Amino acid sequence: MSKQSEASLVDLIDALLPQTQCRQCGHQGCRPYAEAISCGQADIDQCPPGGDQGIQLLADLLKLPAKPLNPAFGAQRPLQVAVIDEATCIGCTKCLPPCPTDAILGASKHMHTVIAALCTGCELCIAPCPVNCISMIPANTEWTKANADQSRQRHQAKNQRQAKVEAEKSERLNRQKQLLAKLNKGKTSV
Repeated sequence: MSKQSEASLVDLIDALLPQTQCRQCGHQGCRPYAEAISCGQADIDQCPPGGDQGIQLLADLLKLPAKPLNPAFGAQRPLQVAVIDEATCIGCTKCLPPCPTDAILGASKHMHTVIAALCTGCELCIAPCPVNCISMIPANTEWTKANADQSRQRHQAKNQRQAKVEAEKSERLNRQKQLLAKLNKGKTSV
């Protein structure tokens, strides 16, 4: 398979995934799972949020027989969203980095809240919370293709922003190292 057709297949698979970025499939998000499926390193039955419908869509695309969700990766259930008990929240910000779509708003030492319309129900914010103030409740809606597309865009934007911050940090450190090297060179030549 050519690189271009492999990339196209990854795009097609990724477009069928729910984009919750929950990592229940054993990969770091929907795109890495799509990449693993496309090269035969993962099976189509590992996505609980996609459930039976998602498995069927993947099976149809890849011309494979459908199979039930592998219970080792979790169980299919209705969409849930995170809620923060604002009275208990201490504003530690530990829930912010794992949120794949920046659905949590808050600042250090201030109460946080979840924008329900942006929450994918991934549950990645629960474990880092030191005061257990985050819980999951049933969503008032079904997860749609439009939700998945919005989630993919927000996740990509967050990844791009984080990469830019890391590149800027690396550049600053390199400039500091160069400056220190110049200063140290000047001291040794005196």
